[in-house]
Amino acid sequence: MKAKNQSLEMGILKGIRVLDLSRMLSGPYATMLLADHGAEVIKIESAEGDTSRRSGPFEKKDVRGDWSGYFISLNRNKKSISLNLKNRDDIVFLKKLIKKSDVLVENFRPGVMKRLGLSFDEVSKINPRIVYGSINGFGSEIFGESPYKNWPSYDVVAQAMGGLISLTGYDEETPLKVGPGIADIFSGSLLSFGLLASILKSRETRRAQFVEVAMYDAIVSMCERAIYQYDFNNVIPRPEGNGHPLLAPFGIYSAKDGFVAIGIVEDSYWVVLKKIINFDDLLNDLKYGTIALRAQNRNELNKKINLWTKQFSKKELVKLLGGKVPFGPVNNVKEIFEDAHIRKRNMILEIERPFGGGKSWKVAGNPIKFKGFKSLNLRPPLLGEHKELYVNNFGSIISNKPTIFFQPQKKDYSCTITIRTTDRSVSEFYDCSYTWLKSKENYLICSLEKSKFVPLENSVSAVSFNFSKVIEEKDNHKEAIDNLNINLSMRDICEISFVHTEVEILITAKT
Repeated sequence: MKAKNQSLEMGILKGIRVLDLSRMLSGPYATMLLADHGAEVIKIESAEGDTSRRSGPFEKKDVRGDWSGYFISLNRNKKSISLNLKNRDDIVFLKKLIKKSDVLVENFRPGVMKRLGLSFDEVSKINPRIVYGSINGFGSEIFGESPYKNWPSYDVVAQAMGGLISLTGYDEETPLKVGPGIADIFSGSLLSFGLLASILKSRETRRAQFVEVAMYDAIVSMCERAIYQYDFNNVIPRPEGNGHPLLAPFGIYSAKDGFVAIGIVEDSYWVVLKKIINFDDLLNDLKYGTIALRAQNRNELNKKINLWTKQFSKKELVKLLGGKVPFGPVNNVKEIFEDAHIRKRNMILEIERPFGGGKSWKVAGNPIKFKGFKSLNLRPPLLGEHKELYVNNFGSIISNKPTIFFQPQKKDYSCTITIRTTDRSVSEFYDCSYTWLKSKENYLICSLEKSKFVPLENSVSAVSFNFSKVIEEKDNHKEAIDNLNINLSMRDICEISFVHTEVEILITAKT
């Protein structure tokens, strides 16, 4: 029984290893869907980290800007390795990872991966069974060369060019973008499907597979109704506000304290609704008797429905219509947090913070559910947190001494330090603040506040640091240094050597 419970926790995609070279939203969303369900997703980041780490929003108390909500939401359940893809040694290491992985995902502009020596053709030579997934604005020449192939693209560009904005809003004079990053999220969702389909085919054929989603294509497919409307009638669909061109009542209607949605398609639901409303002209007027007639007279009908709904509050309308016809209140995010459905369906995840302490972060859950398996909700990774783990696992030559990854953050001279005891595969994470001092040698020493050890996941401990003094080690003894000069960018990750006494850690920055 115990083994069964452990498999449930790991998720249905346990055993699939994904190298995630993507950043921001589209690619990370695709890999998040996989990571939530147990895939081992290794996020490959630059020394600066994914841009989303710095994009916010940040909690008011996070004055250092360590944890962006944007990054937390999209990168839970992942591991992080920091690599410079222009550095030969780092490329060699990445190719080792490629050889041992099932999937590679990237969302660079076309041509970038080729310049790095990481195109599909090159990667498939390293791993003949790799699944190579790509998201970009307009696709590659493999599936038809777009005249826009070299254009940079983000969500709003795809919404605009794919027709979504032309269909959204009340009129053509006021174009309206859809609120969430729907082009990114829909593209990422499509890619996750493509990746899983490609994994099946790769295992069947033992050959590498390439799957691509262009954001422009994704939005065109989302606007499928407009395509056949234009083809059938040679009419360009226009914004319909909160209504529907082919259905009524179908849209958003006023309440005393907000708005509600009603969507009537089948005639049977119309019969139920008009009896609840109990307006004589609705009960007896034949011009509302069929789907086609209601659509033809939709403007007049929608006004009558709105006249009725605005007499009631949202709660009152829930009692009148809930469960009887297709209906729902228009919820804001506070109401979503309070909704029993969201709690029952686990659609707001609680993610524990690193180092312990403080309330859990809350992010949107994964809507894909598998019977017999649970999705995960592990914290997002520190920048470069897992490099040494994979170096060790792949048998590279490394020191048996503990190594430290040093992550400077911002100009306030705060940092996170990861200490890995590689011969025992044990990690300890430390949060501290520091001050750069000046000297020819790059040594800093920290004092531990031993009272602040906090247990974390699986043999991991956290402790708070305070820097005490600067020292230099010479001939097996230590001498104080007054001036220390370290010329590093504030967000470099540096390998550093380790000296561990009961109360001291010596940090040597690698220049």
